[in-house]
Amino acid sequence: MVAPEARDSDRGPDPGAVPRHASVTRLDGRRSYDVVVSQLSTAESAAATEVVRLSRTSRWVRLAVTAVVFAVVMTGTVWGNDSDFPFGPFRMYSTRADPNAPVVSTRVVGLTGSGEEVRLSGGEVGLRRAEFEGQLPRMQEEPELLGLLADTYAERHPDAEPLVEVQVIHRRFELVDGQRTGEYTDTVVVDHDLEQNP
Repeated sequence: MVAPEARDSDRGPDPGAVPRHASVTRLDGRRSYDVVVSQLSTAESAAATEVVRLSRTSRWVRLAVTAVVFAVVMTGTVWGNDSDFPFGPFRMYSTRADPNAPVVSTRVVGLTGSGEEVRLSGGEVGLRRAEFEGQLPRMQEEPELLGLLADTYAERHPDAEPLVEVQVIHRRFELVDGQRTGEYTDTVVVDHDLEQNP
């Protein structure tokens, strides 16, 4: 005697059967959308799916595009820089600094009439140090832009002593085996006298 399960499978899918719906409960308790579970056999599914083959020209075009992209990426990797991204690497991630080479840090400071130094970089005037560094060539061409930083500082600190000068300073730290030696030198890269340009 044949088991009922075997008889059902021998007959194949019932042409009059209504597709059943199934839902899956995820681990977080949410339920997926109801999806139709097909009752077609694997052979019938394969027969219903048409295979579209690429023409010889399409294959060659895809290979050529792939080769060009590969060549551009390799060229950028060897000779590119940050401005060539995504075809060139970000040097800060793709290169290693010499552990005995000095490190340069950019600071922007304001000077009061009494000679006190007030830090303006680091978010005190709404700009971070990296943003100052990105604008450094522009500030070197137009030092009067530093006056805008003094104005912003005065607005945020109305009771503070007024600034008379703004400077952009490169502080050069000496390293040995990647560690600070405690020695550093400051170089003023850009300065703007606020008293001469009210």
